[in-house]
Amino acid sequence: QVQLVESGGGLVQPGGSLRLSCAASGRIFSINAMGWYRQAPGKQRELVAVITSGGSSNYADSVKGRFTISRDNAKNTVLLQMNSLKPEDTAVYYCNANVIVPILTTTHDYWGQGTQVTVSS
Repeated sequence: QVQLVESGGGLVQPGGSLRLSCAASGRIFSINAMGWYRQAPGKQRELVAVITSGGSSNYADSVKGRFTISRDNAKNTVLLQMNSLKPEDTAVYYCNANVIVPILTTTHDYWGQGTQVTVSS
């Protein structure tokens, strides 16, 4: 069983910055990728950014140039640096970890509880 612990959410003004952190713990042998998703009221959950254990990253078009995802493989931690925040970035942000299951040679997705990010004047 894997647990994801998130931190860094809060209230900021437009143009401000936040850094989200997510640490995975438990029975982890190998992580394929970690990422961040978000869900605003009345909308479906969407991918924000993802990074593989090798360091390759992908971003949603809406956050390219403003958000940066990074990772520390030794600590099983992923960070999301969010700059130039806009009101439309307001959402609950969820950490995701795609974890290898060694015996079954497959993968399983784990999710954090979510952290609220509110961008408002």
